[in-house]
Amino acid sequence: MAKCPLCGEPLDWGELIEQMLALENAGELLKDRERFMETFRDFVFKCPHCGEEFYGRNLPEKEAEKVFELLNEFKGSVDWEKRKVRLRLNSLLALDTMLEKWDEKMKG
Repeated sequence: MAKCPLCGEPLDWGELIEQMLALENAGELLKDRERFMETFRDFVFKCPHCGEEFYGRNLPEKEAEKVFELLNEFKGSVDWEKRKVRLRLNSLLALDTMLEKWDEKMKG
């Protein structure tokens, strides 16, 4: 799971995405994977633990791609009026990773 590259504390993907929802074109970004990932890499996030800022490129890109998929897979995943993520992204990512490992184990 994603950790702050400066203090090492675990990060909540929902909180990270909410920081991006402040962007004027956030709705458009969530429709286009490539634009989302490009913006994600260059976005300056603020750690809720240490308060330091860092670029998205310092976070796991594979997780960011899965977050994009999850946000698009579930209708109503974002409350646009309040600019809040309704999904528990960290839990869904952990479940997704567990299922991938299970699939690998069963195939191997």
